[in-house]
Amino acid sequence: MPDDPLTNILRSKRETTRFQVLVEVAEHQPSIRQQEIAEKLGVTPQAISEYVRDLADEDYISAEGRGRYYVTHKGIEWVLNNAEILESYVRHVRRDIIHQVVTWAAIADSDLKAGDSVGVYMKSGWLYAGKRPQTAMGMVTADASEGMDVGVARLAGIIEHTEGKVDVAKVPRIERGGSKMISTEKFLSLAKNADIIAAVGLEAYMACKNSGIKPDMFFGAREGAVEAAFHGMRCLILIVDEEFTDFLKRLETAGLSYTIHELVTE
Repeated sequence: MPDDPLTNILRSKRETTRFQVLVEVAEHQPSIRQQEIAEKLGVTPQAISEYVRDLADEDYISAEGRGRYYVTHKGIEWVLNNAEILESYVRHVRRDIIHQVVTWAAIADSDLKAGDSVGVYMKSGWLYAGKRPQTAMGMVTADASEGMDVGVARLAGIIEHTEGKVDVAKVPRIERGGSKMISTEKFLSLAKNADIIAAVGLEAYMACKNSGIKPDMFFGAREGAVEAAFHGMRCLILIVDEEFTDFLKRLETAGLSYTIHELVTE
């Protein structure tokens, strides 16, 4: 995977269109209408037909009968890899570029007045603004009392924060024992150091419940844990074994530090 996302999908019209076509096929499979895709993407039906044929030749799409197409596992991986590249680029734009021209929302750590110069900092995953100087400084847009949300404009500098760590534990699928294979003692020992606990898969959710813990995240837990770690939170994620490898790849793509833990009883 290239270091600069622009060298891959954003700088190539062909790769961008291939990505869009594959996404459209995935959304509407198995019965796709190339005319509708062509109208949506602003290209000719002939061009869509060529893209579909090329994607099928590369085993990104499988064709089963006339007008019936499925995205293959290889195609899904290709879409996910490029989606992660785009996500990283968007994060760069949002965090490193656009923040110079927008108003940020923060929590006032004291009573603030419009026009006050404030330092902006991260604490427990939340953005705060206060009168003490920080490495990132901005200006308050309206009066706010302590503990209220406050707008901060003209933000300059770097908001200091340390990205959180992710602790990952695999939970067997039900046919391999499911949640009952997880050691409650080991899980609770690990959980006491976590700011956020997430579960992916019913077996993982039940492992938490069996230990008397309700996970903070279940639906959308994979991306939620990644986002929480970016905000400096220490996350513990129990994840069913079939999702385990893909999630580790996601963490590596995001550049997050993680540790794998064994919670299965012997």
